[in-house]
Parts: sequence; C-alpha cells; structure tokens
Amino acid sequence: QVQLAESGGGLVQPGGSLRLSCAASAIIFNFPAMGWYRQAPGKQREWVARITRSRTTNYADSVKGRFTISRDNAKTTVYLQMNNLKPEDTAVYYCNTDPHLDYWGQGTQVTVSS
Repeated sequence: QVQLAESGGGLVQPGGSLRLSCAASAIIFNFPAMGWYRQAPGKQREWVARITRSRTTNYADSVKGRFTISRDNAKTTVYLQMNNLKPEDTAVYYCNTDPHLDYWGQGTQVTVSS
C-alpha cells in the first residue's frame, strides 16, 4: 500500500521554527532517496531537500543553512526541521521519493506571517 502522510505545519512568525513529519509506507521508504517539496500559491511545486538511505543530504539554495532533513528508518518517517522561517517559505509542503512518484499525499500547510 502506498502512503505518504505529512503533518506538522502551521502558522508561525518570521524567524520561527517548525518541524514537519512524513510517515511513509515501507515500500516507498525503501527507495534510494526521500525528499521534501513545496508549492507556494500560484507557483509550481519545487524541490526543497533530499536524504538518501545512507543519510546523505542535499538542499535547495533557498533553504540551505536553515532547513535540516532527517529520517527514522525504524518509523519509516522523514522529518524537515525548519528554522529562521521567512514569509517566502509559505507553501504546502509534501514529501515523496526523489525523484518523485506520481502519487502525492495531502501535504501540510506552512504559513509564515506576522
């Protein structure tokens, strides 16, 4: 069964932090890499970060130094720690494999606003 369930979003002030979680089914979690993506209003979905099974990580330039991706293999869960959030980080955040599958979860809304 294919499952991607994102959670942890919310409303936060600029400079604040959030931690997103993504519970994935094992068949997805065993792909070579998992990623976080986001889609801001009126924009195309964009890639944010990647973590491989060996925990090698990569980040988009826009979030480098502020976001940290991690994974818990026992829980088949991927996390995205987001610090020093900016209004331009406002988006619906999704997790998926990297490269991504055609299937997407419901995402979790992150709104950064004062």
